[in-house]
Amino acid sequence: MTQRKTSEELNELTEMVIGAAIQVHRTLGPGLLESVYSECLAIELADCGLHALREVTIPITYKNINVNNAYRLDFIIEDDLIVECKTVELLLPIHSAQVLTYLKVTGKRLGLLINFNVEILHKGIKRIANGI
Repeated sequence: MTQRKTSEELNELTEMVIGAAIQVHRTLGPGLLESVYSECLAIELADCGLHALREVTIPITYKNINVNNAYRLDFIIEDDLIVECKTVELLLPIHSAQVLTYLKVTGKRLGLLINFNVEILHKGIKRIANGI
């Protein structure tokens, strides 16, 4: 089991991921499918030397029955940071709620919600914390 990162280490990790996402957005611009951005972000994260798991399935228990593949996270990076990619006109509260739910069911403390369908990527990034 890996040791939990400090808040400072999580902030550094978050900055690296945001930098990788900005590189993808600068190269591709807005208007493509979410799957394209996710694939390219995976390439950028690897180039940064970050360990990223993609399309991670998370089971839940409902009425004492295990439901496999209940959730599918876009990324878990360095076993600490959840990243959810979107290509929507506007981030809505339900998108933030989705990431917060992912944080709760996985026990992770920090997530990034990234909407690539914006002119300037900084306007499409939302940081979501669970107990920090």
